[in-house]
Amino acid sequence: MKPAITLLGGGLLGRVLALFLAENGYAVTLYDRGSADGDGAAAYVAAAMLAPMAEAVDATPQVIALGKQSLPMWEAIIDRLPEKVMMQQAGSLIVWHPQDKDLSTRFAQHLRHGNGGREDWENWDAAQIAAHEAQLAGRFAHGFYLPGEGQLDNRQTLSALAAALRQRGVTCHWHSERALTDFAPQDGWLIDCRGYGAKQDWNAHGTSRLRGIRGEVARVYAPEISLNRPVRLLHPRYPLYIAPKENHVFVIGATQIESEDLSQVSVRSSLELMSALYAVHPAFGEARVLEFLTQLRPTLDHHDPEIRVDTQRQIMSVNGLFRHGFMIAPAVAAAAMRLLAQLHAGQMPQRDEASGLPLIQAA
Repeated sequence: MKPAITLLGGGLLGRVLALFLAENGYAVTLYDRGSADGDGAAAYVAAAMLAPMAEAVDATPQVIALGKQSLPMWEAIIDRLPEKVMMQQAGSLIVWHPQDKDLSTRFAQHLRHGNGGREDWENWDAAQIAAHEAQLAGRFAHGFYLPGEGQLDNRQTLSALAAALRQRGVTCHWHSERALTDFAPQDGWLIDCRGYGAKQDWNAHGTSRLRGIRGEVARVYAPEISLNRPVRLLHPRYPLYIAPKENHVFVIGATQIESEDLSQVSVRSSLELMSALYAVHPAFGEARVLEFLTQLRPTLDHHDPEIRVDTQRQIMSVNGLFRHGFMIAPAVAAAAMRLLAQLHAGQMPQRDEASGLPLIQAA
């Protein structure tokens, strides 16, 4: 008989893992301090891009591999959700202004390194950019097209996952913050997916340290602009991304600040983001700002996700998805579920063979 599972944290990873567990016959109870809409989760603010090649610039080889595993998993997940979710796989387009040509050379080097030396992308000239993104015609002379990459609508995904949990019989307690100390080992296995909210407990055990990295994201409505895929602009300070959602809504972001400050966006950051956005297309100057939000991304020293287990207390902790939550969540959740099954069978695996993620015993 499969054990009962209590899951703390109903953000993106918690919802995906709860769905996988329920689909595999586990009785799951989930607690989260936020709402079913997910408005308290970092994923609520994210652009939800599925771009393992583009992220090769600053992602680890482990993260890139998890991202590639997760792409087909997302297709399967979306197909079985009870609500509509926009999923697009039209690739990613990387562009730059002439003065930033050196940045494109370095970007290409990172792409080769992150993809085992292969050039798994297309070099587009001005005519090809214009043919595929008509509104960028004449604005960029060169670009990299990364096929197969995609994006989701983050908020639709969170809502549809919550509906799927209800459908699968998961007992969800929203607006119900809980701590590890609220549960005893005899209650069954406890899985901690609280992200940054688990900082105190995480840093009390083990060697890797959990911290939050501040990110700032804008959502704008630009009825005069149409893009067919996420576009990234190489920038001297950071690569700006523009993710087109439905109904001419665009999610724009880039900032990555070593700070755990969750206050409102600074004037400097907003000016830099909006100036770079205007440089992609002047029509964005007439866009309406819907939101300007901040988030803290749960990050570990090594920038890889980590799965820990305390077998004595029957606690599994999964954390450290950093800025790659949507990109890698399915592969990480599947790894956690497989490791849990092995632990329940009395085994003590060193790693999940399918994903390569190690299982670390809590100190």
